[in-house]
Amino acid sequence: MMNANKESQDIQIKKLVLGTYSTNCYIIISQVTGDSVIIDAPAEPDIIIENLKDTHPCYILLTHGHKDHVGALAKLHSKLKIPLAAHAAEVGLPVIPEIRLNDGDKITFGDILLDVLYTPGHTPGSICFLHNKYLFSGDTIFPRGPGYTRSTSDFRQIITSIKDKIFVLPDDTEFLPGHGMSTSVKREKNKYTDFILRQRDSDLHGDVTWSS
Repeated sequence: MMNANKESQDIQIKKLVLGTYSTNCYIIISQVTGDSVIIDAPAEPDIIIENLKDTHPCYILLTHGHKDHVGALAKLHSKLKIPLAAHAAEVGLPVIPEIRLNDGDKITFGDILLDVLYTPGHTPGSICFLHNKYLFSGDTIFPRGPGYTRSTSDFRQIITSIKDKIFVLPDDTEFLPGHGMSTSVKREKNKYTDFILRQRDSDLHGDVTWSS
C-alpha cells in the first residue's frame, strides 16, 4: 500500500494503492465539514476504513465494476452502511447500488460537489468524477493512453469519451486514474495529438498506448 495525499483549500484527497493489481482508491474529505466519500473499493477494506478515521463517510462511488475495483466493496458497504453509487449501465456488481448515476448528475457531501461524467468504452458504465481541477478518471484514461478495450467499437467509444468529456476540460485539470500516477489534461492532449497523426491498425483495441 502507498499513500499520497493532496490538499487544497476545500478538500483533502487520500490515495491508497491496494490489492494485487495496485488499484487506486481515493478518499475525498471536505476540509470544512469532515464529510468524506470513497472512490472505488479495490481490496483491503480495513485499510480503507482506517483512513476514514475522524471523517464522516457519506458515499461509496464506483468508476466501474471490474473486480480489481470492487474487491472490498461488499465488506465496506456492510460495515459503513452508506449508499453505493454507480452508473445505471454498470451491471453485475457484488452490491446493488442504492443510487444509479447518469451523465451530468451531481453528488454533494458537506460543502463539496462532484460532477458525474459518463465515459463509456472501458466498460458500458464507466464514469469519472470531477471537482474543480481534479478529475477521478477510473480506467478511462491513464498517462500512457486510454483504458483497455475489448473491441474496435469499444476503442472508438473510449476515444470519443476522452475527446468529448475529458479533453474539453481546462488544461491544468489533473486527473487521478484507477492505476498509476496522476497527469494533466494538457499533457495527455499533446500525446493524443501525436497519436492521431500516425498511421494505425484499423482494428486497434486492447492495451493501446499513445505511443502505439
